[in-house]
Amino acid sequence: MPSDPMPPTQCLASLFTQQSCWMIEPLAAELGYSVPSARRFLCEAGYYSSFTHNGRWYTLRSIPRFNRDGLWFHDRIGFSRAGSLTATIIHLVTRSPGGMTAQQLGEKLHNRCHSVLVQLWRQGKLERRKSGRLHVYLAVDPPVQSGQLLVLANEDHPAAPLPAEIAVFILAEVIRHPEFNFEQLAKVVGRRQRISLKATQVEALFALHGLKKTTQPAAPLP
Repeated sequence: MPSDPMPPTQCLASLFTQQSCWMIEPLAAELGYSVPSARRFLCEAGYYSSFTHNGRWYTLRSIPRFNRDGLWFHDRIGFSRAGSLTATIIHLVTRSPGGMTAQQLGEKLHNRCHSVLVQLWRQGKLERRKSGRLHVYLAVDPPVQSGQLLVLANEDHPAAPLPAEIAVFILAEVIRHPEFNFEQLAKVVGRRQRISLKATQVEALFALHGLKKTTQPAAPLP
């Protein structure tokens, strides 16, 4: 008497012991079921889809051994606890103390992600600030972003925080010229006080004291 056929989910588990990652079409063919059925079995077993290769690779939830960033790579196939590439980028940027550049994210993800970062910024899912020649991407959550701005300003100027008298000059300039952006405030106060002052320091001062700056069109410097 022939033995009972192996249940599909058990067969699925067996295939993943032979190979850690599968694309859906070969997996369905090995199972002897349609692609929609294979997807259903994956859902029943629990799975991750890759954040690389347009999400075309699958692995079971029991297989990855994620690193501290929540990432796991099999060869060059990347999986993330956060899920998709966009969700992973947002997660990494949000948990980063001082934000992240496209290069830093690319090194972690083994994947170029500049265009995705720009898209997330335009959608309002990430914020960004210029630091030197690079853009640093930040969280949109105000308390998290404020802390990141402080770290970013400290990295640009590792010396002591802005002296109180410089903070007073900056705030006085804001009263005189509320239309000035952070870069203009830094240039004007820096020039008048003969110090090196960056826009990130001014922005960090606002963040530290819970002040809000309304974005307005840039005005010409006096």
